[in-house]
Amino acid sequence: MPIKIPADLPAYDVLTREGVMVVDPDQAARQDIRPLRIGLLNLMPKKIQTENQFARLIGATPLQIDFDLIRMSEHQTKNTAAEHMESFYRPFEEVAASGDKYDGLIITGAPIEHLDFDAVTYWAELARVFDWTQTHVHSTFGVCWGGMAMINHFHGVQKHMLPAKAFGCFRHRNMVPASPYLRGFSDDCVIPVSRWTEMKRAEIEAVEGLMILLDSDDVGPCLVEDTARRALYIFNHFEYDSDTLKQEYDRDIANGTPINVPCNYYPGDDPSRPPQNRWRSHAHLLYGNWVNQIYQTTPFDMNAIGC
Repeated sequence: MPIKIPADLPAYDVLTREGVMVVDPDQAARQDIRPLRIGLLNLMPKKIQTENQFARLIGATPLQIDFDLIRMSEHQTKNTAAEHMESFYRPFEEVAASGDKYDGLIITGAPIEHLDFDAVTYWAELARVFDWTQTHVHSTFGVCWGGMAMINHFHGVQKHMLPAKAFGCFRHRNMVPASPYLRGFSDDCVIPVSRWTEMKRAEIEAVEGLMILLDSDDVGPCLVEDTARRALYIFNHFEYDSDTLKQEYDRDIANGTPINVPCNYYPGDDPSRPPQNRWRSHAHLLYGNWVNQIYQTTPFDMNAIGC
């Protein structure tokens, strides 16, 4: 089954060219099934790139997905055309007022790691989003800063500044092979990392009910399950395209920002050579497993979500 997105959303053409099954809303309405409704709260500045990355992973599953784009109500993006935001995004306050419920919600990262959580201009609204998920979302997936913010809000786990940016592709160990979210995973896998902060293993393990699923000796915990909150928190970037780290590296070089060559990313650590994607299969496994787990456990009657 395909992912349902508007035919004029840029991701429609991108995914179609890649062989991902997509349908427009009129086609989807003719299929006599209940699709899963998954929202993307997009906090990243490059909205369209982020939409494509997550739609690619969600759309690769064999289920029909209604994919909704959500933004913070008051925060205005400077990197995406206002027409795009107006056409395809709903402000969170509108979503909350509607009473709509979701089978799944992805909350992305944001390039604001240097700020304390409560110094973020939209922190109060984001905290309302987190609380709203407990009554209106069956399963929530917090990504990078979004995951750090969510685990802090619910459990007080702090983020800590790193002495240098964790930047590159790092090996992570599969800590819970029996987890339904890691079904099909190897004993270890490579994941792109790009962050100035970390969540400490001991502080996560000190919280009852949190379980570290993927961990790294080099860059610390990556994927955490929070059963009571029906949530996953991932601090790294399975969703990245092959050249996303390259774009970040090239941008910093062009701006004169001190930056190391991303570790284990370019062949021979040579930035003149095309980077290699060694995480794509595990990215599809993780998000496919998440969608499958939602399908297996979400109520058929969406009014029962969060009850």
